[in-house]
Amino acid sequence: MNYLSAELISKAFGAKKLFSKISFGLNQGQRIGLIAKNGAGKSTLLKIITGEEIADEGKITFRNDITVTYLSQNPEFNLNDTVEEAIYKTDNIVLNAVREYDFALEAFELEMNDKTSTRLEKATEAMNHLDAWQIESKVKEVLQRLKIAFLHKKIGLLSGGQKKRVALAKVLIDEPQLLIMDEPTNHLDVEMIEWLENYLVNKDLTLLVVTHDRYFLDSVCNEIIEIDNQKLFTYKGNFQYYVEKKAEREGMENSEIDKAKNLYKRELEWVRKMPRARGTKSKSRVDAFYDVKDKAFSKKADEKLELSVKMNRLGKKILELEKIKKAFGDIKIINEFSYIFKKGEKIGVVGKNGVGKSTFLNMVMELDKPDSGTISTGETIIYGYYSQEGIQLNEDKRVIEVVKDIAEFIPLADGSKLSASQLLTRFLFPADIQYSFVSKLSGGEKRRLFLMTVLIKNPNFLILDEPTNDLDIVTLSVLEDFLTNFQGCVLIVTHDRYFMDKLVDHLFVFEGNGVVRDYPGNYTEYRIRKDMEDRAAAAGKTEIAIGESKANIPIVKSSESATSKRKLSSKEKREYDQLEKDIAKLEVEKEMLTEKLNSGISNHKEIMECSEQIGKIIEALETKGMRWLELSEIM
Repeated sequence: MNYLSAELISKAFGAKKLFSKISFGLNQGQRIGLIAKNGAGKSTLLKIITGEEIADEGKITFRNDITVTYLSQNPEFNLNDTVEEAIYKTDNIVLNAVREYDFALEAFELEMNDKTSTRLEKATEAMNHLDAWQIESKVKEVLQRLKIAFLHKKIGLLSGGQKKRVALAKVLIDEPQLLIMDEPTNHLDVEMIEWLENYLVNKDLTLLVVTHDRYFLDSVCNEIIEIDNQKLFTYKGNFQYYVEKKAEREGMENSEIDKAKNLYKRELEWVRKMPRARGTKSKSRVDAFYDVKDKAFSKKADEKLELSVKMNRLGKKILELEKIKKAFGDIKIINEFSYIFKKGEKIGVVGKNGVGKSTFLNMVMELDKPDSGTISTGETIIYGYYSQEGIQLNEDKRVIEVVKDIAEFIPLADGSKLSASQLLTRFLFPADIQYSFVSKLSGGEKRRLFLMTVLIKNPNFLILDEPTNDLDIVTLSVLEDFLTNFQGCVLIVTHDRYFMDKLVDHLFVFEGNGVVRDYPGNYTEYRIRKDMEDRAAAAGKTEIAIGESKANIPIVKSSESATSKRKLSSKEKREYDQLEKDIAKLEVEKEMLTEKLNSGISNHKEIMECSEQIGKIIEALETKGMRWLELSEIM
């Protein structure tokens, strides 16, 4: 069943053409991811589909009897509404019944009288009549998972991230048949993103989403569409499938263009000869010549972002944290945390929103002070701080002026120097954009410009707070390669699990209440270990609960009884230790193979071998993981 048809859509802003005569459809149950470089028109296309922008030509058609909801990058609300009022502002009669029930219950709890009792009774009847209790349960789950406990707060008092979460809650609660989302994972912590993935996959809805989160695309989407060089290409699979097929497509295109160029050279010679035997050439052959010429020069030069800046020398002492403490009232952020940074370390910082990750970075940068303890920075350290709040570029300045305010000429790693204009070109800002105003840039282009202003100061210690927001996948890939080869230290806060998996050596895990855990390994390894620990803990609690119900003795005694049944034998202890090593090794192998697949290999046999190996590794991880869990329960 077709929900949406986009036919021959074109859009340009002045001389800048975004896309030309592109067409695609969206059928019931499809979950499509839309990707493109920054500035190629992803958000503009969504706005055209939802009616916020008008296409230069083409037609958008929706099925008449479906509900459609749009989550924009920057959602707009009535600033005087409370969060609760904003979420429940809907024509959905079931949700209105849930809202009235919640309000009636709140009024009754505040003041028990005949009036509030009657209101609650009527609201309860409406809930029963509409069978709305399941919806009420879903509303509570969504609000809880997105950490929206500030229901009575005015929208105007919320941060940008809080507004985005409220908007996301609203579209999920509305439960439309067609959901259109622009960067839904921005401002969510990793736990929220993983929940959102599961929620969308298990719901019977149709989805069109713009996101740079590659794991999200892999998990949620069953089709990818890409805007590239003003055209639209479709890939019937998830993100990994897209990477593989895009490489094949570009390989075929390059091969066809090479053939056309060779043919063009031969035909050009014929056209220039002007045979004496006849005064005119074969018209059909001349027409064919121009067709070949168009084909030969159809491939636009593939501009690539080049990150190459000079890094200042690192001395022996880098950064030392000794027993630092930080709290806001009764809320502990960090409690007696110590760490000595070593040269070349790349550390990821993870934890729920509001747990203190950005505060920690600000303390390292001396923008905030610890309550106690010391932070000591080496004399040679030059920080490059990419902060969430730091993206405050002067909108009235031209792009080139932003760079010239820092330096007219910038030294590179190879000893050469580039002018501000040359460096902007390397960062994919062509001449026409360099002299346009910052206000004309897309969100992703502004972030790329801000990243450039951080890197050209030649730092040797990069502190990156959510650097992946709004950056396109191509830019992310180049940034990953740059950071992989960066010889200095890197401290990263990001919700992009793929980005973190590819870069970090280990993690600082903010677990709440001041606890910071130093975990050796990347994010996926940490999640696997944490899931095992959680399952082991849950199994232990179940065993204790069973023991308590049977023996009717205190939990402590039951726990002692359960754990003293027997200890691991020396053989089992060796097996347990070996399993930990095997699991870590298998995770590394899996990551390497995944990276290989994502790198765009075109050999079909090699692709099949990699996929087969990954399948065997996943199977081995499940088997070894279950055995590890069995032994950990005994321990």
